[in-house]
This record gives sequence, C-alpha cells and structure tokens, in this order.
Amino acid sequence: MDPVGLQRLAPIVPALLDAGADRPQSGDVPAGIYNDTLARVMLGDSARLVEAVGEAGVNLIVTSPPYSLGVDYGQAGYADDQPYARYLDWVSTWATALLHISAPGGRACINMPLDSNKGGKRAIYADYLRIFQDVGWTYQTSIVWNEQNISRRTAWGSWLSPSAPFVTAPVEMIGVFHKGSFRRPATGGRHGDITRDEFLAWTLGMWTFAGANPRRVGHPAPFPEELPRRLIKLYSYPGDLVLDPFAGSGTTLVAAKRLGRRSLGVEINPTFCDLTIRNLQTVELAAAS
Repeated sequence: MDPVGLQRLAPIVPALLDAGADRPQSGDVPAGIYNDTLARVMLGDSARLVEAVGEAGVNLIVTSPPYSLGVDYGQAGYADDQPYARYLDWVSTWATALLHISAPGGRACINMPLDSNKGGKRAIYADYLRIFQDVGWTYQTSIVWNEQNISRRTAWGSWLSPSAPFVTAPVEMIGVFHKGSFRRPATGGRHGDITRDEFLAWTLGMWTFAGANPRRVGHPAPFPEELPRRLIKLYSYPGDLVLDPFAGSGTTLVAAKRLGRRSLGVEINPTFCDLTIRNLQTVELAAAS
C-alpha cells in the first residue's frame, strides 16, 4: 500500500486484450472491489445491480452503453454482436434495473448513437427513447453531441447518384430521463456549482467538443471527461450519488470525484475495472499531493 492507502496496479496495455474473447454475459451479481473517499467500483453485470445494492438512491446516471455495433470489448463477458432484437431486450432489462435503484427525482443521461448501418439502417436513438419510457422512465430532453468526427464516412451508397445515397450524421445523442418529478429543489442549504456562463451554454442542446482517443485511454469506446463533467454539473448537486453502470475506463467516476460527487461504477470486464481504479487513484494522488 502507498502512503495514502491506495492499491497500486500494473499499467494496462490495450494490445494485451484478447481480440477473440467476447462471450455471452456472465450474469454475475456485481461485487465491490474498490472504495475510496468518494468512489466505489463493482465488478459484475449491471443488469443485476438491484441484487447487489437494492434501492441505492442514485441521483444521476451518466453512461454510454454498448451499442451492438460489434465493438471488441476483450475479456468482457459481453458479446457486442448479438441479434438486434435480443440486444433491445437486454437494454430493457438494465434500464428497468436502473429505475429501481434510482432515488425519486433521479435522472438518467444516456449517450447513444443516432442510428446505425449495422444489419440494415437502425434508429438506435428512437429505440432507446421508446424502451426507457416503456419501463417507466419519463423523457425530459435530448442533447446533440457534435463530436466532429467525419472519419467514420466509409460508405457512400450510390456515389453521385440519387439511386441510394447514404447520409451520415457525425453526432451522438444524449437522452435525458427522470424518475417521478423532474424538479429537485435544493434542500438543507445545498446549491449547485454550475456557473452562469456554463448554464447559458449547456442548456442549448447542441454541444460541440472532440471525442476521446481509444488508444490513449486504453478502452475501445471511451468518451471524453467533458461529457460527464457537463452532465454532472447541470443535473446534480455536490454530494449527490452518480452511477455509471458501464464504467469502462472510469471517466464518469473521475469527473464525479473532481466535482465532489459520490460515485458508483459497475463494469463487467476485470481489466477495465483495473483501469477505472487506476484512473481514480491518479485523481486521489493528485489531490493528496
């Protein structure tokens, strides 16, 4: 143990992830593997989170789930190439679990693609809106994240012809939902920490900033810290409990920690759990120095 009581971990090398190791979900009930002053990390299947934490009183969920696009998550215990109907059933399962563990007035901010060309044109965003409302969430709004990534244009359809052109939208969506009443008045002398300029800019539903580099982060599908930072400041109070049920590299937990929120991250891949812990420890060490 180091002087501030943090477990040291070996560096994670993305190239060491087994490219052929995707398997069906393990279904393991999440179990705690790390705690610090603000953050907690659990290893297991987020669809079974209710069995692990019960009514946890989560105030805000910020996450970017797998999209069924065939992404290689390595030793993940999850296969990202399942049939689309089965994928949507899985989304319904964990969306229901998140509703149960959220506090009254809890919010959920789900980062998702607008659509997909995999297996035919699919309106993933529209399907998510339908599923979340079907299981009991109330829809509040949508934020368009313009990550300015035009490198994804690999298919044109009918080139220079109206026969069958492909239109690509280089944006992702953030669907915002809530449990019960959306209004959460400040209590006990609490107040938000968002600035005037941030509030004016972020309440316009078009956000423009770059995405994260998978090689640099060590995860195949990361999002930048700016994404959870904005959502956490806009939709929660300091001291609130923030959950990321697909923690990945721990970006949501890191942002929450920097902003004085408690956080819980669930991740099915042990390698990515280690990466999350390492990133949290970096924040902890910086604060202690």
